[in-house]
Amino acid sequence: MIYGYDPRTGEPVGAGVPETDSAGVDLVVSAAHAAGRAWRATPAEDRARALEAAADALDAHVDELWQLADQETALGETRLRGEVARTTGQLRFFAQVIRDGGYVDAIIDHADPPRPDVRRMKHPLPGVVAVFAASNFPFAFSVAGGDTASALAAGCAVVVKAHPGHPGTSERVAKLVREALPYPDLLGLVHGMQAGADLVKHPSVVAAGFTGSVAGGKAIQRLIDERETPIPFYGELGSVNPVVVLPSADAQQVATGFAASLTMGVGQFCTNPGLLFVPGGDDELRKALAEAVANTTGGPMLAERIREGYLGGLERLGQLELLAEGKAAEGAWSVTPKVFTTDLATFAAKLPAIGEECFGPASIVVTYRDVGDLPEVLERLEGSLTATVHAADPAEAEPLVDVLRRKAGRLIWNGWPTGVAVTWAMHHGGPWPATTSTTTSVGATAIDRWLEPTAYQDWPEALLPDELKDDNPLGIPRRVDGVLGR
Repeated sequence: MIYGYDPRTGEPVGAGVPETDSAGVDLVVSAAHAAGRAWRATPAEDRARALEAAADALDAHVDELWQLADQETALGETRLRGEVARTTGQLRFFAQVIRDGGYVDAIIDHADPPRPDVRRMKHPLPGVVAVFAASNFPFAFSVAGGDTASALAAGCAVVVKAHPGHPGTSERVAKLVREALPYPDLLGLVHGMQAGADLVKHPSVVAAGFTGSVAGGKAIQRLIDERETPIPFYGELGSVNPVVVLPSADAQQVATGFAASLTMGVGQFCTNPGLLFVPGGDDELRKALAEAVANTTGGPMLAERIREGYLGGLERLGQLELLAEGKAAEGAWSVTPKVFTTDLATFAAKLPAIGEECFGPASIVVTYRDVGDLPEVLERLEGSLTATVHAADPAEAEPLVDVLRRKAGRLIWNGWPTGVAVTWAMHHGGPWPATTSTTTSVGATAIDRWLEPTAYQDWPEALLPDELKDDNPLGIPRRVDGVLGR
């Protein structure tokens, strides 16, 4: 049996759920695959309504859901209510995406002899998408999270490997979503480490999405490599999210914002600011940072294993000077925020190990003498989901723009990386180890991961998909002979 645990006490909660054996995984995937055939043929409008019905079902049970998740995560009412809202917002957002129709990327090149008539669009992958739920978001990156929402929107069936940190929450969410879908088997759920391995190796699985650690992502990739037929793997793994503070920045605003971002959710965000580069001669800023961090309070981490990983990371960072630490908190799996400091030369000499992610409320403040010294060191950092610049004068940042663009998928100006908006333009990805591909797991273009293109050459009009017919019966955006329109 798999039990959830209350991070405040370390004690098990709920009745527990059984691990899914190999036969059970096969049953779930096979049922999802069968349901997926009908779902792929379902018009976009009907798929959109089903996503909205799933969102309505979750919203209607938010009082139950947040309390259930709080028992297993200790994230609290405010955070968990907000996360349910984000989850249902994602489902409704992808309903908009597929109603718009632009996601199929329809292109028509009429014949111009000797060039043939060629028409291209994207279709849903013909199989089941495997989703590995995240520990730190029991709703928004879990059973009904962004991977599931975008895959269902694309027209794919989904089987989720539940995270062991919140098994009860996962079961309840899956039940509510299934009841809202026209084909309940479209969303399957399995539990257990071996079940995850069986899932990703199942022949009916055509792609996998994962949010978790670098080690976990590498383990899944090894399993995929053992398959007879390879499949794409979209993993979101580790990220230090460097923040560069330039001389013109407001010291107090930076300090306050940094402390809040660092400790949000006990630092258990993939966009946590793990590195802060600051001017070495700015004693006011260093003092403000130390005071802001000292005024924070720790809290319980999501799992005992995550807490142990954080404490191990602190041992690695302990070779540096301790700049400040927050207040201790009660709870079996509680940790204390800590910020270390060093100069740029020392930091560079200790790369790459010192620059690895420490998942939790820990960060390094690196002091530099001249902005011109930063690009060479930033170039040596591993890829991140985000990179941030704080400055009042944009000209100060010009030497950094190119290197930061190549090191991160989202560039932020005078803000903080924690919090990822679900929008049409959002990109939540980055170079390895931030992600395993150039795609995003948040925003409209997340749907691209679950689609594949087909080109139709001199194909009869009667056999063309509606998206590619000359009269455009669906009224979707298309590029016709090089011109974008409807």
